[in-house]
Amino acid sequence: MPDRTDYSGLIAGHTVVIEMINSGDAGLPVLNQLLRVAQPALGAAGMAFVEFAPSGGRVIAATGAAEWTIGRPLPASDPATVCLLSGPRVQCVRTSHLANQLGVELAARGLRRMVVSRAEIGGHTVGSLHALYPAGADEPSAEQRGVVGYLGSCIAHMYGDQSGLPVHGDGPVVAALADGLAVVDRDANVRLWNPAAAEVTGRSSAEALSKPLPFPLPPSGQVLDHRLPDGRWLRITSGELPGPGALRVVTFRDITDQQRHDHERDLFVAVTSHELRTPVTVIKGYADTLTDHWESLSEADRRQAARVIGQRANELARLLDRLLSSAAEAWPGDGPPGPFDLGETLRVAVADLPSELRRRATLQVPSQLPRAVGHRQSLATVLTELATNAGKYSPPGSPIEISAGADGQTVCFRVSDRGIGVRPEHVERAFDRFWQGDSGDRRRYPGTGLGLYLVRRIVEQQNGWVFLRPRTGGGTVAEVRLPRR
Repeated sequence: MPDRTDYSGLIAGHTVVIEMINSGDAGLPVLNQLLRVAQPALGAAGMAFVEFAPSGGRVIAATGAAEWTIGRPLPASDPATVCLLSGPRVQCVRTSHLANQLGVELAARGLRRMVVSRAEIGGHTVGSLHALYPAGADEPSAEQRGVVGYLGSCIAHMYGDQSGLPVHGDGPVVAALADGLAVVDRDANVRLWNPAAAEVTGRSSAEALSKPLPFPLPPSGQVLDHRLPDGRWLRITSGELPGPGALRVVTFRDITDQQRHDHERDLFVAVTSHELRTPVTVIKGYADTLTDHWESLSEADRRQAARVIGQRANELARLLDRLLSSAAEAWPGDGPPGPFDLGETLRVAVADLPSELRRRATLQVPSQLPRAVGHRQSLATVLTELATNAGKYSPPGSPIEISAGADGQTVCFRVSDRGIGVRPEHVERAFDRFWQGDSGDRRRYPGTGLGLYLVRRIVEQQNGWVFLRPRTGGGTVAEVRLPRR
């Protein structure tokens, strides 16, 4: 590792990042490019960025020797998370000092040191940037630590712009904040602006005072729900202040979470009613045909009708499983994770796929695949969901490739398709409940939007993780990683 940072490479690469932003790029593509620029300039073996939400963190971008961590969760109670969120904003950490499984895996891969910088906005941590160094490398210099701190501040600025970031719907920038309070004059110009108002709106007192309110003013005594340009929702109330001057007091609070929950509830009812109606209608139609025309139907027609009824009943059962599991917020019936043969599990699961998917699927499993640690039965469900998703978003008859592999710490399997692909800014949103990539035309690809949400919950309950990435040449790759025995 060089003693000094490669400033010329960093400046040249950073110029490319700025040009990307100026040309309209944002979010994960820009973040990934910044990490690719920073890694060689810092002499690091790998770079990673963790985004923090109220429930904890998740690796959303990584390069080099850290690329395998993409999608890896960091629970809020994890000792590594506590370590990252406390102490100096920029610090050098030995991975062996992280008292968790991730620290063990990093050390086992020869990554013994990392420089960490928190990305903060107004004292709120939105993420952390990590530069990882191998065993035998020199102690990172003050210059290198300073550059990591600078890059962390650059990423925080990207979050402040909210252009494609955060990638999580409940990310730190859109988290609910305390109530704001303002006093306005007869012309609706601000005369008082409390600290919470600055937090809720992102507009400081200096920016707000003596200027019009940055949102509509409801009539006195009435309530108005208003959506800000950044997507957040405010609930605004106003009332007259007694005395001269015709002053009015305005209170407002962030109700983004409430709006999202209300939207999810309405969407749940609408989508579920549609998805239940389709198989029920088909089952009833074929059952009525058999009842009313049994004698006039040929044996082949009767078998076909029974086959369709069975297929639709299986679809209905899978849909109900998703809905019940989502409502329970857990996958029922699983004990502690244990070792199992992932290769055999995949072979059985592929054989049990619906016939249309089974014809399209190919499976490649190494002959010496190590045993994984998890729940065999639920992993078959995970494969079914990923294969179903791949089939839904790719052309009929196109291949669905399923493969498995392992490294020193994990066993993984991948499901690849050649469909419409996933945009980088959607690789995390795809795991949100009820979210679908074709949200502008939801009925083009039917479904509840629960499959990937449940996949992530099932896998993470087994100490694994799952992520999506665009496939080279078009399509999507879904990768599941589990601890190996």
